Amino acid sequence: MPAAQLPILDFVAKNYKNFNARATRDSLFAYWDHIAAGGKMYWAVAGAMSSAQLGITLAPAIRAGLVHGLSVTGANLEESLFRLVAHHGYKDFPDYRYFTKADDTKILDQRMRRVTDTSIPEDEAFRAVEKILVPMWKKATKNGERRFWHEYFYELILSIPKKHYQGNPEECWLLAAAKAKLPMVVPGHEDSTFGNIFASHVKFDECSASIVKSGIEYMANLYDDYKVLSKGKGVGFFQIGGGISGDFPICVVPSIKYDLQQPVKPWAYFCQISDSTTSYGSYSGATPNEKITWDKLTEKTPMFVIESDATIVAPLILSALLECSQHPKAASAIIKASRAVTKKSLAR
Repeated sequence: MPAAQLPILDFVAKNYKNFNARATRDSLFAYWDHIAAGGKMYWAVAGAMSSAQLGITLAPAIRAGLVHGLSVTGANLEESLFRLVAHHGYKDFPDYRYFTKADDTKILDQRMRRVTDTSIPEDEAFRAVEKILVPMWKKATKNGERRFWHEYFYELILSIPKKHYQGNPEECWLLAAAKAKLPMVVPGHEDSTFGNIFASHVKFDECSASIVKSGIEYMANLYDDYKVLSKGKGVGFFQIGGGISGDFPICVVPSIKYDLQQPVKPWAYFCQISDSTTSYGSYSGATPNEKITWDKLTEKTPMFVIESDATIVAPLILSALLECSQHPKAASAIIKASRAVTKKSLAR
């Protein structure tokens, strides 16, 4: 009966034996161990995972209490919103690998912004949202208000009438995060389309740059968020891709320890899904052990690296975790049986 209740978890337990499959299985099991014991999990999301519709599984995971904090790029933040309000305007280009420069010029002329094999409609997404967001910035400027970048998007997405939804709201992770009031950082938010749009209005003296709190203030606020999240069994770190969305929040631990000179728990779990090649000085390709030397992780931290495509692996892990949250006893039985088989194999 347990297998029938948790088909994805059972599939992973039975089939994912070696290589990246083993890392996927073991990271999934350890993730559930941590959550089942009362721990929290912090997600770092790089790339353009919102355009790849990660929200289909991430949004229900947020609602199920499997995700407790987020670090995302400015692109991922705005693109989750776009999938909700402009979904019908997207176009897919499955043959993009064979495009010529002339083909992409035609896409430009259609006012589409291609992201690998899909595209964001300029007018239905960027320009439509701009009409709502810019007045919010101007009002904040007039009133002398200051907020974090994501707080403007939280307010915006919660205020959109349902009649304007095009995408499924159950699959919008930004909406789920806003409703749950999840702690969030958006490091380097200037490097996004709306970051550019905001800069233009600052240049024209229509908005004050000070209405958006800085990245330094994000880190100062993360000190407090981390202390709350790390109570009890601690908080783990689940990272998709590399870059600033991962490096910024994971540094909160050594910063509290060395810069604030305050006691702090290390991250209680670490997993990274990435296809980045390990290279000299690359954060994205750095092995977890390197983080031990920076006092972000310890030798006892469960660590996993899945060298694969996050658009394939992350939804699989999230789907299995959702099964676990719905059937915790059955999940424990499957995981226990799988580990017993592995232990027997190692003992040979």
